[in-house]
Amino acid sequence: MPRGTVLYLSIFLFFFHSSVTIISSFLPVYFQDKELTGTQIGWLMAIGPFTSLFAQPFWGYMSDKYQTVKKVLLLCLIGLVTASILLFQMNTFASLIVLCGVFFSFMAPIGALGDSLAQKVSQLADTSFGRIRMWGSIGFAVTSIIGGWILFQIGIDRLLYVYLIFAFASLVIVLRVSDIESAAKPVSIRGAVKVVSQPSLLLFLFFILFITIPHRANDSFIGLYIKELGGSESLIGSAWFVGVAVEAFVFLLSAYWMRWFSEITFIIIASGLYGLRWLLFSGADSAMEIIYYQAMHGVTFGIFYLCAFQFVTRLVPDEFRATGQLFFISVFFGLSGIIGSLGGGIIFDQSGGEAMYRLSSFAAFAGCIGFITYDVYLRKKKNVPGGVLYKKGM
Repeated sequence: MPRGTVLYLSIFLFFFHSSVTIISSFLPVYFQDKELTGTQIGWLMAIGPFTSLFAQPFWGYMSDKYQTVKKVLLLCLIGLVTASILLFQMNTFASLIVLCGVFFSFMAPIGALGDSLAQKVSQLADTSFGRIRMWGSIGFAVTSIIGGWILFQIGIDRLLYVYLIFAFASLVIVLRVSDIESAAKPVSIRGAVKVVSQPSLLLFLFFILFITIPHRANDSFIGLYIKELGGSESLIGSAWFVGVAVEAFVFLLSAYWMRWFSEITFIIIASGLYGLRWLLFSGADSAMEIIYYQAMHGVTFGIFYLCAFQFVTRLVPDEFRATGQLFFISVFFGLSGIIGSLGGGIIFDQSGGEAMYRLSSFAAFAGCIGFITYDVYLRKKKNVPGGVLYKKGM
């Protein structure tokens, strides 16, 4: 493997996650500027997690079938750039619905494929997955601060130009990344379905939902909660920056802390901390308290995502690695995003942010108990190689 692969892959993650920040943070504002209603904007943004349910497993399977991550990444990035140019030319709600569907179908799998490639590269380069993945978090954090300032200077109607800078940079950098050879075993749809329907994986993903649904609800409504507590729009950006900055630091140090316990043990710990985090949110009296508590994002999400991603990698055969990983991502961000946004919105409208976060804490604590039960289940299951699933992280 060329020495520069780790560097180029890190730069790619930085630019791609910067582009994701531009879309997730400012595309709703762009649609509002085009005089779309709140309901219409909600439908357009809901297409992202919905399409990811299908797009991520599909592209993951294609990556395994043709034994390449880089070529699938390139195809998705080319489709993404093309779809983005067309999307920003549309003016009717119907045309925006169609183009958003195409756009997010290409965008959804790219981050997961990048993480899949980073996980493979980390093993070959004798470095930690977290040290590569942290650059995506740094890109998100930096852009969450400077993106708003840039768009304030040039106008939200020029959002496409800002986005294309990061998207084109991602595409160019991927050309320099070396592909990693996958397992040579043949891959079939029947085999993929068998892998993703195995009880140990499905049970793990079921308990994942207790953690990720509140997480995604927070992604959608933390800004509204900050305003409900009397905070300004500037504090919303600060909240994201604090959380993702700590997340990057947790990823950076992953090579050290992951030696302490097994991945499932860290998942249990992070689940409990999620419950505590939402409980603190529900009791906040001011917007500034949310900024302080957001530092827990780096610890909860950073530990939980990193360990869950690598745990799923151990649950699936090597030849179906990308399929399993992207199936996991589709549940983590896609299915949870749909339920968290819709369910969280109903609770927020009817009872306010305090009630939403209190229920989120109950769900997270239930998930923690679920993972403890799952841990016992795996240890008693005779055909699960405990030495593999319970080895400490790298």
